[in-house]
Amino acid sequence: MNILNKTSSSDNVLRIAIAQINLLVGDIEGNAKRILEWIQRARDEMQADVIVFPELVLTGYPPEDLLLRPGLHERVNTALQQLTSEVKGITALVGYPEKTDKGIYNAVAVLENGKCTAVARKNYLPNYSVFDEKRYFTAADESCVFTVKNKKLGICICEDIWYPEPVKKVVDAGAELILNPNASPFHGLKTHEREDVIRQRVSEIKIPIVYANMVGGQDELVFDGQSFVIDADEILSHRLTAFEETLAILEFDSNSLKPLSTSIVEPLSEEASVYQALVTGVKDYVTKNGFSGVVIGLSGGIDSALTLSIAVDALGADKVEAVMMPSCYTLDMSVEDAREQAELLGINFKVIPIEKPFNIFLELLADEFAGTEVDATEENIQARCRGLLLMAISNKKGKMVLTTGNKSEMAVGYATLYGDMAGGYDVLKDVKKTLVFRLAEYRNTISTNIPQRVIDRPPSAELAPDQKDTDSLPPYEILDVILESYVELDMGLEDIVAAGFDRETVRKVLRLVDINEYKRRQAAPGIRITKRAFGRDRRYPITSGYGRSRK
Repeated sequence: MNILNKTSSSDNVLRIAIAQINLLVGDIEGNAKRILEWIQRARDEMQADVIVFPELVLTGYPPEDLLLRPGLHERVNTALQQLTSEVKGITALVGYPEKTDKGIYNAVAVLENGKCTAVARKNYLPNYSVFDEKRYFTAADESCVFTVKNKKLGICICEDIWYPEPVKKVVDAGAELILNPNASPFHGLKTHEREDVIRQRVSEIKIPIVYANMVGGQDELVFDGQSFVIDADEILSHRLTAFEETLAILEFDSNSLKPLSTSIVEPLSEEASVYQALVTGVKDYVTKNGFSGVVIGLSGGIDSALTLSIAVDALGADKVEAVMMPSCYTLDMSVEDAREQAELLGINFKVIPIEKPFNIFLELLADEFAGTEVDATEENIQARCRGLLLMAISNKKGKMVLTTGNKSEMAVGYATLYGDMAGGYDVLKDVKKTLVFRLAEYRNTISTNIPQRVIDRPPSAELAPDQKDTDSLPPYEILDVILESYVELDMGLEDIVAAGFDRETVRKVLRLVDINEYKRRQAAPGIRITKRAFGRDRRYPITSGYGRSRK
């Protein structure tokens, strides 16, 4: 954990600590223990007057249907009471679900001197994209202001800061500075979106806003931190590190509430931020779920190579095992490249050919297949042989299988159920193929993790003689734009064609997306890095007549 120390010791300074923390959803007692540790550090090491934690920090975010369990609220109340009794010499803002006779509120408790002196409740409940807070919470219609060092501080929880009304309400109640606890998940360019919104709020109310966000991975979501401050002049004075736990102290003149210093961490590039999001997601999913490590099917192709690189960066080489499973269609260069990368990264690597089990399955199915032509069935049997081997290793060694399918493949069903889709977590599930190449190039600028030949050679599943992805799919430069238009931007066939794409190509791609919903519904969860990912973002029926009449 980074600790950013104070710069001044004057009593004419208001010191506000941001706790950019990574917690485990549902671990009420463990979270409370860590919250108290951070409170004590902020008080004793930084002499902070106030510490602000992210939204729903006591339960972790999002707690989902845990909120429907009465036992959760009993544990929350017990933990909050214990925390309250321990908070002395500092004011702590602790987010929690507040169960009342009127419903459950997304709330923040103001704790000081062994008491809860105020409670802020969320007004606007997001119910779009990955959020479904209206399922659980009751919307409030009130403001919360408390006093520290004769200054009135207001609280607006997460979504409330995106609208003028809750902010104005807090200012009308006397707030001279606003604290904004958040649980804002990452997607590309999210940093600038947040800062633009907060700057707009500041332009309306003319007082500073402190934006505190959490970090860490939670299932498909990754929280990137990057907490920040916009001062009363609409100027960014602080931005914290991305994807790292940080306890930072902000010092304001206790009269004017102007920041006494600036500390701005530069935002990461698109490739760097996505790569770090993937690393964070893998690290937290594997460790928080108690796996000893991971196993990956390493094919010599770019998807598995990038997945391996991410896994090693997330977990360390000693926690990662790779298995190359060649068939009669696997090129020698694929085995060579897989072995070279394994040696580069220093991981446990082995080669297990699938020729024998593949032939045995063909023998067992000989009567069933009599009189038929070789087709994708035989290709899928190869993929399922590999899936069986990986899952057996996983079961025996307690290591989770990381699958390697990218968003482009998952969109059009270019994957085998119970074959290359078999596993616990899909690292690249929301990463388009064109971005896979860019991320591989980016990672190699830091150190060579991926053999250059893997990046340069044409993609192939190597399940048939001389096979290339472009045999059945448009070039990825075209496919990815069509997919983004349809999946992420909700554009229809005519709009995409009007943008300059061949009608038959677009029609084929859209049909593939529609008919492969059943596969995606059975796919492993994966890390969300775009505004609309498959999974909790995009929920379409499996059985549907929509799109059948496209011409």
